[in-house]
Amino acid sequence: MKLLPALVLAFVTGLLAPAPAGAGKFNKKLNIGDAAPTWKDLEGTDGKKHSFADWKDKDVLVVVFTCNSCIIAEGYEERLVEFAARCNRPDSKVGFVAINVNTGKVDALPAMKERAAKKKFGFTYLYDPSQASAQAYGAMYTPECFVLTKDRKVAYMGAFDDNSGGAPKVKYVEEAVKLALAGKPAAVAESSAAGGCRIVFNKKKDDDD
Repeated sequence: MKLLPALVLAFVTGLLAPAPAGAGKFNKKLNIGDAAPTWKDLEGTDGKKHSFADWKDKDVLVVVFTCNSCIIAEGYEERLVEFAARCNRPDSKVGFVAINVNTGKVDALPAMKERAAKKKFGFTYLYDPSQASAQAYGAMYTPECFVLTKDRKVAYMGAFDDNSGGAPKVKYVEEAVKLALAGKPAAVAESSAAGGCRIVFNKKKDDDD
């Protein structure tokens, strides 16, 4: 009978224990303050291969997972182009890169190059058909954004702003960048990117078993 109180205590302790570290409120892979995953040799619409280290001289790096096929991502394109243009100024301490991991024909590299030229993307737009980068970042939607500090820790993750259909009231990424440059934490460190389109992850062969 002495075993019962011990079992009850263990059960209650389990209920009160904090959630496992390593996952945010909306992101199930990363948490704020985690080291950002890296990538290597992803081909861009500029015909060159790019790695995470290419932005090592920037004090802040903005990583956006987006694609060609999502109507929500398309609605954000002008905002991303405008924001990236400010990041790409010669005196800017902020880097900006977009990654597409969807592998359908409309999202393949040739289509990406066409869209980048048509929309005059002034930023690096990478293709990752392995989808490993999105999986490592826990990205599930397009667009989904990550703001990384100088030591490449996650300062913000989630939506670009609070409005996919009009003028935003809260510019999450822009505000997080300003605070990161000042060495301060983001006022809103995480938001839901579920207003975008789900990334189409390829089915693994193991799933067929």
